[in-house]
Amino acid sequence: MGRRSRYSAEVRERAVRLVMESESHHGTQWATITSVASKIGCSAETLRKWVRRAERDSGKRAGLTTAERDRLKELERENRELKRANEILRKASAFFAQAELDRRPK
Repeated sequence: MGRRSRYSAEVRERAVRLVMESESHHGTQWATITSVASKIGCSAETLRKWVRRAERDSGKRAGLTTAERDRLKELERENRELKRANEILRKASAFFAQAELDRRPK
């Protein structure tokens, strides 16, 4: 349910592939990125992020892959929900324990 990208997955893959293939024609990776970005109509920074993600996913760069990052987000979300549920149960338990103590003996 993330936000929708302006560029399709095919455009992103093609742009990253162009950067990887034409890197030897330019002096630096940044020069390649700026050249390709101007050709496909996106900003150089956007393309740089796509390239970095592709490098992490392929193992060329250190860091979490996209799948690992998604799994981490899912686990963090689940952890927040469980903490919230535990807090509710703790408060309910304290409430009912106090109600039991306040009840008049017969």
